Amino acid sequence: MVSVGRFLEAAGFNNGMIEARILLSSLTGFSLAQIIGCPDTVLEDKFLSVLEEAIYRRLKREPIYRILGWCEFYGLRLFLSPETLEPRPETELLVSNVLPYLQRIISRKGFARILDLGTGTGAICLALLKECPLSEGVGVDISFQALKFAKKNAIINNVQDRFSVIKSNWFSRVKGCFDVIVSNPPYIASNLIETLEPEVRKFDPLIALDGGLDGLYHYRIIADSVVKHLEKDGICAVEIGYNQKVDVLHVFENHKLSLLQNIQDYGKKDRILIFIPNISL
Repeated sequence: MVSVGRFLEAAGFNNGMIEARILLSSLTGFSLAQIIGCPDTVLEDKFLSVLEEAIYRRLKREPIYRILGWCEFYGLRLFLSPETLEPRPETELLVSNVLPYLQRIISRKGFARILDLGTGTGAICLALLKECPLSEGVGVDISFQALKFAKKNAIINNVQDRFSVIKSNWFSRVKGCFDVIVSNPPYIASNLIETLEPEVRKFDPLIALDGGLDGLYHYRIIADSVVKHLEKDGICAVEIGYNQKVDVLHVFENHKLSLLQNIQDYGKKDRILIFIPNISL
């Protein structure tokens, strides 16, 4: 089994050994302990063809979790489709930093409503729902296929009774107000798409990446309507590109929102902004 990792490393994948362990564990049923403890185990023929296909796809730069068809996010297993962005570890920071505010709202009101704009797999909303049983969430996406997978993911994570979806271009079909509004919108400037790693450029949906000419197109749309749908004591949290803090802050401040918290990612880059409605509203 160890030869799989060495092969991937020789092919230029720096994390080849780690990726091989994930593939082997997921495709063969061996535990990671078995793979690490018995690296020279010879695989049965029934696993070889499946593993060979997976390696071939990885050599074409398809991401590991695209090959498997699922990923882990904040303790949840989420199925992926070609029309959903693969959730990133940085986005878990949005969940962990929104949670304390959501919990305080619930302790004060007894219940909370969450709106997840551009929900994709449902990752952000489903993670929040799983952590807070006294909440319900709505996932919004323009892609019917993405919403189909978000609903599927709600079922496998046992929060389907508190999660619904709306096919909508951002707020266009959304009604009512919410205590928490979250979004990881497309924020890559159009002219930078071609510079992305093949794993992203070729396999994440373009619609989930392209943020327009300056990367701010979708933030402007969200900011324009968020106050209309946010409870006066609610919060809005968005993920941003590493160099977008000043610009996104300006966009939201121009729409009667004030910055409550700025969170940096593991590389000390600005990554999450949390806003509240201006007191003067």
